[in-house]
Amino acid sequence: MKWNLRWAAARQDIWRPSDLLTAFTEIGFTPSSSKVAALWSGKPITVRLDDLDMICAALHCTVADLMEAEPVAASDDVANEQVAASGQGRGGRSDASGPVPRSGGKGRRSLPPN
Repeated sequence: MKWNLRWAAARQDIWRPSDLLTAFTEIGFTPSSSKVAALWSGKPITVRLDDLDMICAALHCTVADLMEAEPVAASDDVANEQVAASGQGRGGRSDASGPVPRSGGKGRRSLPPN
């Protein structure tokens, strides 16, 4: 996710964290100065939904204005895990036709119903 708080604040002519704190106070939202500085300075790890509502109210914006989804690049490890999970690359079998019953032996079982 891309955190666009500063951009949303700039649209309201708010250029400093102290001005943002003033805007929050005007609507009854009273976070600590350190919390405002953390929101201002970078992408937060978590944001409570109640706080997100208050931020949007203070800046006259929507959640979509504050956060923007970014595509995540898959690493080679993730791609290899996906191949292993799909059954491709195991035993030379690359189709997704489903399980094959074992042949021979005692206690043969049929496949479960679909």
